[in-house]
Amino acid sequence: MDLRLALYELADRHGLHADASRRLHRLAGLEDEPDAAAQWLPRGVAILAAALIGLGLVFWIAANWESLGRAGRFGLLQGVLLAMCVAAMARPAARAPLGLIAFLAIGALFAFFGQTYQTGADPWQLFALWTLLGLPLVLAVRSDVLWAPWTVVALSAVSLWVHAHTGHRWRVEPDDLRAHVMGWLAALALVAALLPMARRFTGAGIWSLRTGLTLWVVMVTSTALGGLFQQHVGAHYGLGVLLLAGAALTLASPRFAEIYGLSAVALGLNTLLVAGLARWLAEGHRGDWIGVLFLLGLVAAGLLAATVSGILRIARRAVQ
Repeated sequence: MDLRLALYELADRHGLHADASRRLHRLAGLEDEPDAAAQWLPRGVAILAAALIGLGLVFWIAANWESLGRAGRFGLLQGVLLAMCVAAMARPAARAPLGLIAFLAIGALFAFFGQTYQTGADPWQLFALWTLLGLPLVLAVRSDVLWAPWTVVALSAVSLWVHAHTGHRWRVEPDDLRAHVMGWLAALALVAALLPMARRFTGAGIWSLRTGLTLWVVMVTSTALGGLFQQHVGAHYGLGVLLLAGAALTLASPRFAEIYGLSAVALGLNTLLVAGLARWLAEGHRGDWIGVLFLLGLVAAGLLAATVSGILRIARRAVQ
């Protein structure tokens, strides 16, 4: 039960006046600063400041594009990158936010390089280089402050690779199955590297894992839905359902239990199952659409209730 609500109920039951209620809240410690605030608030502000500084650097260069020469732009970006890396080595307490600025500076440097020299490289190649060159920095800092954005960049590289190998279009066609499956498996391998078993080597925490799982689920679900709504249901749909079902079973096991990740995977799986049922009911149907929608709603509600019940049971088992 929520402590604050319990105190309100207690005050109402005994008819306490305002001063007595405030004294009761004070005795319960509700007016005190949260224990973790002194630790997390400065860190959160530092991380936010680092993200704003890194993005501000990119925007400042874009705003002053004409007034800065080529050497000046390169020198500024490289200088910021070098200064942040040296500062992160010298100040361990500020290593995570300083490392974040350095990581964003790497991305800005590659973006500027691509704009300046027009190398003809696909965007996925620049993101892949950003991922690879940022990896030593991320491994050195060993913080989710860098692992989470690194995961976004890495999975963006995978998505852009799939885009490049499907005719540079966001399409889902039978001939594209191989590229999509390779992208799914590559993204899944990246997510697997963020699991707690590898934490002693990577330093990655729970938020980078959750970020990767969320993006992977979105990738698989959206592609599988594209396969479902082709003229003939593509193999993408069946493979997507099987892959999400396997991930759900893995995340539900005691060894890999992760409630957020399981919830995200279950949401994607439910979406695919309900969408598949909707197509099956709609094909060749010429009768009462109200009845079809009512049946679809009942099945979706029942599936959601069963999923929530199962996840709560797994969460209670993990706590025990």
